[in-house]
Amino acid sequence: MRPLIAVLAFAGLIVSTLALQVHYATGTQPCDINTRWDCGIVNHSSYSVIAHTHVPVAVIGMAGYLLMGILALARRRAWLFAAAVLGLLYALYLSGIEKNVLQVWCLYCVISQCLIALITLLCLAWLIAEKAARMRARKVA
Repeated sequence: MRPLIAVLAFAGLIVSTLALQVHYATGTQPCDINTRWDCGIVNHSSYSVIAHTHVPVAVIGMAGYLLMGILALARRRAWLFAAAVLGLLYALYLSGIEKNVLQVWCLYCVISQCLIALITLLCLAWLIAEKAARMRARKVA
């Protein structure tokens, strides 16, 4: 489970890096598909930075995915699950902004949403499997 989560976290780091490039780019973006799918609109909106700062949300994503990858490799299951849940909640908040406020979707953001949801589910499964293994070990002992 741990290598899979680390690979997904690395994929999230790449997607967040691509979103950061869009944030600073001025030309037409490769994910400018139509009026409903445009990463440029999302990544240039006022919601693309942390409130009252100049820190792009994509940087937070990069740091979060890096942290989750490290926690997965270090087998810090509980910390990893906590980080994944926080990341998922923030990603859901941002998706709500895309859907209800901006009414435009960012392809990179949707991919990131899928990755963090999958990481969260895998973390939960990893915690449950660990708990089940401990219970089996107690019964044998």
